[in-house]
Amino acid sequence: MWLLKAAIFFTLFAFALNNQQDVTVHFFFGTQWRAPLVLVVLAAFALGLVIGALGMVPRWWKHRVAARRAALRGEAAAPSTAHHGL
Repeated sequence: MWLLKAAIFFTLFAFALNNQQDVTVHFFFGTQWRAPLVLVVLAAFALGLVIGALGMVPRWWKHRVAARRAALRGEAAAPSTAHHGL
């Protein structure tokens, strides 16, 4: 398992070393951000994670409220039989 983790680490490390060139990201109203390409890719990935997690909040909240109501009624939380998009 540690060999797989080491391979992933060195692959990402080599990617970062190969993408140190500065790039310019142009925003609205003439603003811009200059940073190494690897930081721009990392920021885009992190932003995607945040947006994805925020997109899951309504469904998570709905399930949490349903579980709380079931617990108050004394029911055991039964597994859902709904299709989860698999």
